Amino acid sequence: MSKNAVANFIQALVAVVVGNAAYFLLMPHLPPAARHAAFQIDLGLLVDFWFCLVALGIIKTVVWRRRESRPEKS
Repeated sequence: MSKNAVANFIQALVAVVVGNAAYFLLMPHLPPAARHAAFQIDLGLLVDFWFCLVALGIIKTVVWRRRESRPEKS
C-alpha cells in the first residue's frame, strides 16, 4: 500500500469519526426531519453524510495548506 493511500485512508477515517461525533452531538438540536432513525434510509442519513463530507473537506484543506506552506527542498 502506498504512502498516499494510507494517508487518504487515515484522513477519511478521521473525517467519519469527527463528522459522526459532530452530528450525534448536534442531533438533539436538529429539526426532527434531520434526525436519523436507526436502520432506515432517511434525510438524517444524508445530513450525517454531509457532516462527514464537510469534515473531510476541512481535513484535506488543512493538509494541503500545511504542505503548501512548507519550504521546498532543493
